[in-house]
Amino acid sequence: MTTSASPPSQRRMKRVLGVPSLVLFALAYMVPLGVFTTYGVGTELTKGHLPLAYIVIMTALLFTAYSYGRMAKLIPFAGSAYSYARGAFGERVGFVSGWTILADYMLLPLVNYLVIGLYLGELLPGVPVWVWIAGAIVSTTVLNVIGIKLVTSVNLALCTAQALFILVFIVLSTRLLSGEDVPSLMAPFYSETLPFDGLLDGAAILCFTFLGFDAISALSEDSKNPRRTVPRAILISVVIAGIVATTAVYFSQLAYPDWTNFTNVDTAATDVFRTVGGDVFNTIFIAAYVAGCVGSAMSSQASGARILFAMGRDGVLSKRFFGTLHPRFRTPVPAIIILGAISSVALVVDLTTVVSVLSFGALFAYVMVNLAVIKTYLIDTRTKDRMSVLKYGIVPGVGAAIVFWLWTSLSATAFIVGAAWAAIGIGYLLYMTRLFTRSVPKIDLSEFDEAPHETPPAQPSGQR
Repeated sequence: MTTSASPPSQRRMKRVLGVPSLVLFALAYMVPLGVFTTYGVGTELTKGHLPLAYIVIMTALLFTAYSYGRMAKLIPFAGSAYSYARGAFGERVGFVSGWTILADYMLLPLVNYLVIGLYLGELLPGVPVWVWIAGAIVSTTVLNVIGIKLVTSVNLALCTAQALFILVFIVLSTRLLSGEDVPSLMAPFYSETLPFDGLLDGAAILCFTFLGFDAISALSEDSKNPRRTVPRAILISVVIAGIVATTAVYFSQLAYPDWTNFTNVDTAATDVFRTVGGDVFNTIFIAAYVAGCVGSAMSSQASGARILFAMGRDGVLSKRFFGTLHPRFRTPVPAIIILGAISSVALVVDLTTVVSVLSFGALFAYVMVNLAVIKTYLIDTRTKDRMSVLKYGIVPGVGAAIVFWLWTSLSATAFIVGAAWAAIGIGYLLYMTRLFTRSVPKIDLSEFDEAPHETPPAQPSGQR
């Protein structure tokens, strides 16, 4: 095919992203103000101890972030969990992992477009919701086609705006609290009413706030020296997101401690912002949150397109269609356009249904990445020294166990839809391999690797 015949230089993305750009990309993906999306539900479950729940989930996800970093050192290619699972367990498992997490990359932009339409529709009811959704889809798709560097510049502006909003909110909250008798500054972290079960349930819900740190690994081929920058950026983004979220909800619960008296639990943050700064400040929040959703939509669409590109380049999907880059912009244009078209479903679907299945694929992928570290670094190399067992066995093992527990806590709807999507992927795999009588198509990824190699404990047998 023409794609295979083209020179490697015409099939590589531009390596322009360093650690700061990658961290910004992940933060934009996660939406800093997105912490308030599940604020009401999380506060009720934890009975006013939401900051502690954020510390719990941040600590838990650091194990998985560590595993992503270890795999990124060995496999610095676009594809994220797909590439890692394939390297550790083979092409078939890699395909199923990539197919499953693909649902997450396709649904997250859709969720953002829905939120943009709902909030702007409430702010400006004279404009139909579908106009806002369609406009967001078109503009985001165009930005991603032009290139990842432009997306990074836009993400910087959006993350800066959200950070400023959170800073102003903290200042206003501090002024409000200075004039009142605050019972205890430690109440949001601990009190006699702290429910252990509620704390864990709340932490499971808050996992959705962090979805996106793994998107960094999908940009390995856009990154400078990905074996160093990607692992660092992944860990830094989880820590920053956790600190920002914990700080924001801490001041929220101090400013509005009556968690039993929300006007609407789904929009509980508006009660907080009206208390702190009035209706004007609440309107500013809506504007800032919508801007954050735009950044998240751009980041998630860019990551999803690179997953499709990696699978197309390997011949798992159509190489002629998905495995090509635009000759000028060096971006996977067909994949970007496909994801934009899928997001148009936001015009007819409801938010609750989409959110209920959003994390099925992501949490499954997290389990696979943790297991991939154990398989690649420990089992394949037959390493038995204590330090290796700790680094490549116990740490990722704990990460896999925690994420599996979170995965099993998802709703029945999430499992039904997620299982149906996985079944479609397995059916396609059976068709493509003629009931496993043929191998899954692949190409030699070494021609795309421009990063200097680091020496692993031993060369894993399943890496290529």
